[in-house]
Amino acid sequence: MKQQVELNGKTILVTGSPGFIGANLVLRLLKKMAAGTVISLDNMNDYYDPKLKEYRLSLIEKAAENSPVKHVFIKGSIADKALIDRVFVEYKPAVVVNLAAQAGVRYSIDHPDVYIESNLIGFYNILEACRHNPVEHLVYASSSSVYGGNKKVPFSTDDKVDNPVSLYAATKKSNELLAHSYSKLYNIPSTGLRFFTVYGPAGRPDMFYFSATQKLVKGKTISIFNYGNCKRDFTFVDDIVEGVLRVMQGAPEKANGEDGLPLPPYAVYNIGGGTPENLLDYISTLQEELVRAGVLPKDYDFEAHRKLVGMQPGDVPVTYADSTGLERDYGFKPSIGIREGLRAFAEWYKEYYKE
Repeated sequence: MKQQVELNGKTILVTGSPGFIGANLVLRLLKKMAAGTVISLDNMNDYYDPKLKEYRLSLIEKAAENSPVKHVFIKGSIADKALIDRVFVEYKPAVVVNLAAQAGVRYSIDHPDVYIESNLIGFYNILEACRHNPVEHLVYASSSSVYGGNKKVPFSTDDKVDNPVSLYAATKKSNELLAHSYSKLYNIPSTGLRFFTVYGPAGRPDMFYFSATQKLVKGKTISIFNYGNCKRDFTFVDDIVEGVLRVMQGAPEKANGEDGLPLPPYAVYNIGGGTPENLLDYISTLQEELVRAGVLPKDYDFEAHRKLVGMQPGDVPVTYADSTGLERDYGFKPSIGIREGLRAFAEWYKEYYKE
């Protein structure tokens, strides 16, 4: 059973906004809520072009002007314990959505320290703040990367995920374990969401569809890993946001076990399309949509700009979400296909980079 959580009139903290998912979630909250306060918190680091975060923040600030909901942006890191404690004491968020994290599998191979700082120390600071301040629901981002090289597909949240193949995956699995212990010890309702390859307009430039577009526009060659024998459960950002929004409003119920102690009000869900796409099909669709949007010329020679290469360290050949839990408990299943999603991206790209 889920405990209903009313969002209207509440203060909601979204860390990692104006990041990709965070910004889209905040925009949706500003549109959906009739009253309340939404706090965006991000350190605006330069892991990718900070102009994109500034652009998303400008969209949020513009939306806030026409919304009955108050929006507050706080620049800072979740790894700064004093800041996080101060935000919780001052604003008393009822719902916390922790999306702030150092993302990316490949980057974690060369920059391990930022993952420990943001994904472990930062998340610990959030948990501690939730422990000392009454929070109705903590929702946090996990990742499909926790499944590592699991051979059994589709990936189910019942599967054993003890063999991460990247530090990034290890930090996300650690988040789930830390959240479980805090849920058990301090009765904090928490829900982890394993996101599957999120894409869409104004996304992260390190994601394949975005970096491939930027290379093709410059006439460079794109590398297609594992010789194209990869399948990804691509999930459009609007589907992710809809899933997060529904989960926010239904917290795991508090209950006591036979020993009189709290049963952990804890849950983990997959959010993925449930239809893994072959990487080569995805790339072909992307190319067609880039031509359609006028980002690339009609006679662009794609074959001359693609190179099949081997597997990358930390990568996995297949991701495939079993999202039945999300459907069962929240009545939601991602449904936006890659054609519609990549068309939205191509049209946004054309507009954003029109100069």
